[in-house]
Amino acid sequence: MMRTHYCGTLTEALLEQTVTLCGWVHRRRDHGGVIFLDMRDRDGLVQVVIDPDTPEAFATADRVRSEYVLKITGRVRARYAGTENANMISGQIEVLAKEIEVLATSETPPFPLNDDFTNVSEENRLKYRYLDMRRPEMLERMRFRSKVTSQIRNYLDENGFLDVETPILTRATPEGARDYLVPSRTQPGSFFALPQSPQLFKQLLMVSGFDRYYQIAKCFRDEDLRADRQPEFTQIDVETSFMDDEDIMTMMEGMIVKLFDNLMGVKFDKFPRMTYAEAMRRFASDKPDLRIPLELVDVADLLQDIEFKVFAAPAKDPKGRVVALRVPNAGDLSRGKIDDYTKFVGIYGAKGLAYIKINDITKINNGLDGKETGLQSPIVKFFPDAALQTIIERTGAQNGDLIFFGADKAKIVNDAMGALRIKIGHDLGMSTTEWAPLWVVDFPMFEEVGDGQWTSVHHPFTLPKVSVEEMKADPGAATSVAYDMVLNGTELGGGSLRIYTVEMQKAVFEALGISDEEAADKFSFLLDALKYGAPPHGGLAFGLDRLIMLMTGASSIRDVIAFPKTKTAECPLTQAPAPVEPNQLRDLGIRLREKPKADDAKA
Repeated sequence: MMRTHYCGTLTEALLEQTVTLCGWVHRRRDHGGVIFLDMRDRDGLVQVVIDPDTPEAFATADRVRSEYVLKITGRVRARYAGTENANMISGQIEVLAKEIEVLATSETPPFPLNDDFTNVSEENRLKYRYLDMRRPEMLERMRFRSKVTSQIRNYLDENGFLDVETPILTRATPEGARDYLVPSRTQPGSFFALPQSPQLFKQLLMVSGFDRYYQIAKCFRDEDLRADRQPEFTQIDVETSFMDDEDIMTMMEGMIVKLFDNLMGVKFDKFPRMTYAEAMRRFASDKPDLRIPLELVDVADLLQDIEFKVFAAPAKDPKGRVVALRVPNAGDLSRGKIDDYTKFVGIYGAKGLAYIKINDITKINNGLDGKETGLQSPIVKFFPDAALQTIIERTGAQNGDLIFFGADKAKIVNDAMGALRIKIGHDLGMSTTEWAPLWVVDFPMFEEVGDGQWTSVHHPFTLPKVSVEEMKADPGAATSVAYDMVLNGTELGGGSLRIYTVEMQKAVFEALGISDEEAADKFSFLLDALKYGAPPHGGLAFGLDRLIMLMTGASSIRDVIAFPKTKTAECPLTQAPAPVEPNQLRDLGIRLREKPKADDAKA
C-alpha cells in the first residue's frame, strides 16, 4: 500500500510514529523558512511541517502548490503549545516530513477549495464537480450518505427484506409525470421507458411470494424541477406482504428513528398520525410543518351574507374557502412588511391579503355606530360585529395580534395561506422544535381534474377504503389506505396498501377513464398476475436524496448527489444532453424535425 494512514485519522495516539500519507495540498504556507502544508484526503486534514534540515523534501515542498497530489512520509509529533487546532481531529499533532514525492501536479483550480470558497456559482461547481467534491463539506455529505444507505440496508436485512433489482428498461405507465423514453433499435417505432418507480415490478414480486422486498433504486421523471427534484433520483423502495398499514408504518418509522438516533443523536417519540382532511383544514397542506404553531381557521360560514363580495363569493362557493390565520404578537408589523406578504401570496394566485390588527379586544366592533373600534383594518367596516366577535373567539386572538385572511377557490387559498403560514413562522422565529415528524393518512383516492374526470392522488394501484360498488357510485368520496411520512414540512416518503384483486383494479381503472382495451394494452401483465393468488400487500418509498438533504441541512438535493443535473435537467460536467451522430439516429429509425426559422415562427 502507498500509505499507512488517512490524514484525518492521525491523533496523539500515533506520537513519535512514522506514517506515510497520500492526498492533496489543501493550503501551503511559508513561515520564515519553514513550510507548512495542510494535507487533505477523504477523511480530513493534517498539518505537515517541512524544515530546511531535510533539503530534498524542503526543495520539493517549495515548488508544490494547491491541489498537487503528494505522498509524504514523516514523524508524528505534538504541536507546540498555543498552535493546536481544536476544530480538527488531528489538531493536537503535526507531521514532520522526511520524504515528499509529487504524484501529480495541478493547474490552478477554477475556484478555491479552502476556506476562501465563497460566491462560486452552482453552474461552475457542477461543471467541475470532481473538484467541488474535494471540499471537506461535500466529502462529508457523501460520506454521510454512504452511512445512511449502509444503515438502511442493515435494518431491512435484519427485518427479513430481500434486496432485489428490478428493470431499468421497461414500458411507459401513467404515474403523473412524463417518462424518459428510450428508442428500440431492434423494434423500430417502439420505445422503452425509464422507470418512474419500481411500483409494478415490486407488486409482481409480492405475487411471486418474495414477501419482503427492498431496493435502493434509481428512478427517472421528466418533470419541472425545484430544489428538491431531479430528473434522476434515488428511492428507498420497500414492499411487503401480509402486513397492514399500521404494521408497515411502524416498521418504517422504526428505521427512521434508528437512523436519526445512530447518526445524529436525535431521539424521536412515536410519530403522530393526522388525517389528510385534518392536515388540509388546520395547515392547508398535506405535508404540514408542525414546528410552526400557527393554524388556519375556517370562517366562511360567518361571511356568506356580507356585502363585501371578495369574501362573500368564495364563502358561498362549494369549491371556495375563507380562512383566518392568527399571528400572535404581530400587530406591530409594518405596512411595508404586510405588502411584502401580499406579494408573496400573489405567487400562489391570491389576489390580495386582507388583515385585521387587534389593538383592544374590549372594543370589537366595525365602528359604523360611531363607537371607537379596537380593530385596525380597511376591511373591518364590511364585517358585522357578531362575525368579528366570532372570528376573534375562533382564532383565540388577543391584544397585539394580527389576523390574515384568505378568500378564493380552495386550492388557491390552501396554496397561498399554507405557504404564508410557513414563511411568517420562519420570519418571526416561531419554530417550537428542531424536528417535527408525523404520518399523514387517509388520503382521497381521486382528485377531480375536470367535469366528472378523475386522477389518482397517489397512483392507480392504491387500495381504496371503500367497496367496488361504493367507489363506482361516488369516486370523489373514496379514501385510500395511503400514508405519507412528513418531516419539517417535507414529504420523506409515501406509500399505501395495494389493490390485489382484478375486480377492484378494473374498477379503479374505470373511474380513471382507462378503458378495458387500454388497461389490457398497458397493464395486462399486472391484471394477469392478480388472477393467480395475489397476497394482500403494501409498501412505501422514501426519497433518499431528500432525506439526506434534511439530515445534513443542505439547501438543495443537488448538494447531496455526487453528479446532479441543473434545474433545467442538464449536466454541465458532461454537457448532457447532447446531439448524437446521424448514423445512430438512422439505426433507430428516427428523423429529427428541423426547428422553424424565426421568420417562419412569427408567420
